[in-house]
Amino acid sequence: MKDEDIAARWEEFFTDSRNRHRITEIADLYPEKKSLDVNYSDIESFDFELAEFFLDSSYKAIFMAEKVIEKLTPPESKVSIHFRVKNLPKDSKIEIRDLRSKHLGNFIAVEGLVRKATEVRPRMVDAVFECKRCGVIIKEVQDGLIFKEPLECYKEQGGCLRTAASTKFRLLNDVSQFVDTQKIEIQESPEGLRGGAQPQRLVAYTEDDLTGKISPGDRIIINGSLRSTQKKTYPVKSTLFEIFLDINSIELEEHEFEEVPISSEDEEKIIKMSKDPDIYRKITASISPTIYGMTVEKEALALQLFGGVAKIMPDGTHIRGDIHIFLIGDPGTAKSQLLRYISELAPRGIYASGKSSSAAGLTAAAVKDEFGEGRWTLEAGALVLADKGVACVDELDKMSPQDRSSMHEAMEQQRISIAKAGITATLQSRCAVLGAANPKYGRFDTTQYLGQQINIPIALLSRFDLIFTITDVPDSEKDYLIAEHILKSHTIGGINRHIKETGLEIDEEKEEIPSYTEPYLDRDFFRKYVAYAKRVFPVMTKEASDALRDYYTSIRKQGEPEGSSVPITARQLEAFVRLSEASARIRLSDRVQEDDAKRAIRIVEYYLRKVAGEEGRFDIDIIESGTSQSQRERIRTLRRIIKDLAEGGGPVEHEDIIAEAEAVGIERSKAESIIKRLHNEEGWLIESRIGSKKYRVVQGVT
Repeated sequence: MKDEDIAARWEEFFTDSRNRHRITEIADLYPEKKSLDVNYSDIESFDFELAEFFLDSSYKAIFMAEKVIEKLTPPESKVSIHFRVKNLPKDSKIEIRDLRSKHLGNFIAVEGLVRKATEVRPRMVDAVFECKRCGVIIKEVQDGLIFKEPLECYKEQGGCLRTAASTKFRLLNDVSQFVDTQKIEIQESPEGLRGGAQPQRLVAYTEDDLTGKISPGDRIIINGSLRSTQKKTYPVKSTLFEIFLDINSIELEEHEFEEVPISSEDEEKIIKMSKDPDIYRKITASISPTIYGMTVEKEALALQLFGGVAKIMPDGTHIRGDIHIFLIGDPGTAKSQLLRYISELAPRGIYASGKSSSAAGLTAAAVKDEFGEGRWTLEAGALVLADKGVACVDELDKMSPQDRSSMHEAMEQQRISIAKAGITATLQSRCAVLGAANPKYGRFDTTQYLGQQINIPIALLSRFDLIFTITDVPDSEKDYLIAEHILKSHTIGGINRHIKETGLEIDEEKEEIPSYTEPYLDRDFFRKYVAYAKRVFPVMTKEASDALRDYYTSIRKQGEPEGSSVPITARQLEAFVRLSEASARIRLSDRVQEDDAKRAIRIVEYYLRKVAGEEGRFDIDIIESGTSQSQRERIRTLRRIIKDLAEGGGPVEHEDIIAEAEAVGIERSKAESIIKRLHNEEGWLIESRIGSKKYRVVQGVT
């Protein structure tokens, strides 16, 4: 296409009444607004040939379009409006790992996650020089990343024709023209990677009004021209070139999980599945079916995948909708397997092991490298990469206290405040956290509370909506079923591998293997189902609200007598709401019904009975403070007994303490546990002689 033809077509396109009006409006608002945004489909419907030319020769097409726009603006306005094109067709969206030399110069769309972003800095676009011999002013256009100086004092500009070897040129910064620019690096989204593939990255540049709008952790689609620059291998030039994207427009994701492709057939299948009355059982059974039992735990994990609704109150307060779950259990109870399965099942899942993760790896790291031209830049960590997804953190108890403390803000406020290397920033971490840990002493001790058995601060523990203890207790009937399940799962796995490797059937009958080793919903469809359900925002009905309120108030009444324990707090009520909304999302319902509320109550009650139940009542202090109300009473009573026995200042016999404790109704096992705590943890008691069963009260210790 000739230049005159291109200009004529653009002029016809922009003189359309709607586009002409938008150009005038932008000229009036300039410089607050500098860009005319156009959908590619509008250009295609107007002139298919022009649209095709735009994709193949974007630089020329954009240059000609902006010339026409400048012509259509009032001369007195002196504005420079950018022409930006969005919403490219699917065949123009290229994965980072699929970029090839044939795409150079083409206008493409690339989707990914922002990994790094530099500060906004000026870039010279028109350099003005002065010839030191004759004083002539020379203008040199800077159209690339490498600074260009005049080769000679140009005759066209009235110069003396001396070359750069025989004269010097002085750069005039004051009259040269600059434009704001920012360098970013995006990487492939983690949900598109499976099998441990290393995410590939792409460098891109934004200019003018697009700068400063992107932060590490953002999920974006960038549209622009793919360019190349020669690798620097001094003193010789290399034949290898680096690629980068010259960004023309940016699209921030408006809907969650847009990157998960859902066809019309998938949508039809999802809607049909949501109306199945047995949908909850099928979804629960599709979570790690090779692990036997754990029905309630799997149901809770299913609800975590779907999540509640995040809300912004009229006063600006943000209430999270993500559900945090913590699994603590004996070794060999398949916790890590569950975490790994969920991370692969979630549309956006990140798996991290606490033992090999640092605070910087979880939140964000300040990195000094060539990318930022020697400056410090932020690199997003696991919790930021899992934004709007699920972050699975295994071995949470093995992390150092400093690293673990970085999770507090991320879990409750769902953002991460960074103050490193002179950079102060706030990154989004709107993700659900699924944590797992082992008890401090290897296995659970039924005589101790949860807080005493786990190497995790109570403040962090209380931020989890659900805490499940998974114990390994010998039970002949249950052990038989587990063994049967594991062995038959291994058998079907062995048969499938044998057939795959040899192509030969074996005598073992596959019909004998139970069908529950296969999920009802395969992983790809499950991920699509979750992604589709996340676009539903259910609202609480009066029946559901009444059910939650009545249950909450009835439990709270148990703590009304003065001196009683606090059964549950408002944190558990918010957990009820989140779980109820997730339950409604599974059905793709925009209303939270009473049955959803009852499901949430049943799951929370199940976890509280196991973790915070004592003498038939709930006591949330077991989780919130690590000590129950009744235990505090027993500790006070035992301290008083020991002080009375030690009134003369002498040592107190162990058996005398136990006898007095039993006399006032404290069981021997509980009394011994308290003595051990007062001696080992609080330092209130010391042995009068090492190895003896006599104690003295330490003076001055409260």
